Amino acid sequence: MSVLICGSLAFDTITTFPGRFAQQILPEQVHILNVSFLVPTLRKEFGGCAGNIAYSLKQLGGEPLVMAALGKDGDLYRNRLEQLGISQQHLLTVEDDYTAQAIIITDQDNNQITAFHPGAMGQAHRLKIEADPRIQLAIVAPDGRDAMVQHAQQLHDAQIPFIFDPGQGLPMFDGEELKRFVSQATWVAVNDYEAKLLADRTGSSLEALSTSHLKGLIETLGADGCNVYIQGVKTHVPGVKAAAVVDPTGCGDAFRGGLLYGLSQGWDLVKAVALANQIGAIKIAAAGPQNYTLDRAALGL
Repeated sequence: MSVLICGSLAFDTITTFPGRFAQQILPEQVHILNVSFLVPTLRKEFGGCAGNIAYSLKQLGGEPLVMAALGKDGDLYRNRLEQLGISQQHLLTVEDDYTAQAIIITDQDNNQITAFHPGAMGQAHRLKIEADPRIQLAIVAPDGRDAMVQHAQQLHDAQIPFIFDPGQGLPMFDGEELKRFVSQATWVAVNDYEAKLLADRTGSSLEALSTSHLKGLIETLGADGCNVYIQGVKTHVPGVKAAAVVDPTGCGDAFRGGLLYGLSQGWDLVKAVALANQIGAIKIAAAGPQNYTLDRAALGL
């Protein structure tokens, strides 16, 4: 089963601040905020939600199809996907812009501040989804605003089940738009912060949202695992202790790769989430979003 992954491809510049943001950002002074963080380490990585999810899913034995836009500097990422054996069939090159760029600062408590330049990602809506018998599952991950709206509608029209994963893109949408996404999706995946924002903007609790046509709503809680809501019933899936906590960048995407693998195998949602928790714990022990290795045998696959 091929899994279509709609989302961003980006180059990540990842830095580490050996202190705490909370000690540098004073709440009573945010109206005149002027801070500088000394970051002794810097790495450049392949990233973007679609790329990170595809990396996880491919290692698990899945067949990801990435639908995303690259800029005039995108050949480096194309070479990366070729080396990984990931199809480039659904990629768009925007010749007059750069590939999306993320600049991420992580403090010693694993809090993150990110600056994101969308670049070519803003043209991802030019890619169109049509019914394809090879594609039996999909995800709409953070991407250009128009791309997320159009790809969700196109997947719905093509009757391809998909996960709505708004991520950092959630604040772009108002309550009515979010309700429409939920009505089109088969599953919804959000972290705990996004869950509160989703509930606030739609005016519905997670339990209420899950009592619709949805097959499930997943609320990730980091190291504490996940809450899975199915028809108003909440099930907690415990977290998995990581061997080390090195870098949280891309953990949510690694989780979603595991989730997609489980769903593509026909597993029930709780079993798929349990695998996803394992993948997230493996990823956080490695620096960067695409530098960890998954052992299928050790995972029981």
